[in-house]
Amino acid sequence: MHEFSAVSQMVELVLEEAKRRNAKRVLEVRVSVGKLSFLNPEQLRFAYKVLSEGTILENSRLRIEEKEGVIQCSKCGYKGGISVEDNPYYHLGIPFLRCPKCGGEASIVEGRDFSIKSIRIEV
Repeated sequence: MHEFSAVSQMVELVLEEAKRRNAKRVLEVRVSVGKLSFLNPEQLRFAYKVLSEGTILENSRLRIEEKEGVIQCSKCGYKGGISVEDNPYYHLGIPFLRCPKCGGEASIVEGRDFSIKSIRIEV
């Protein structure tokens, strides 16, 4: 469950920033999650709830914005979106992606990220 690890790092960063700004509590954290990161939004929310308990993050809102994935084909040069079904095995490793145009090997250009976009705090 790499969601727990990802959220753990995110919570640490948010708490550091909140402390730096003398926050009494955190009201909302907005994150961007690339669909090709294969991070499950429900599992992210669960991990956030567990990890925020007993901190100034407790009862804050986690807003998750999903970002579409973009791939590029090494064979035909296609660059664009790809549809990937949800598969539990993708949480263990990134799947081998094929170009939707020619079937060639494709690499991920965008959509693997997990980043903090904004934090709302009460001071």
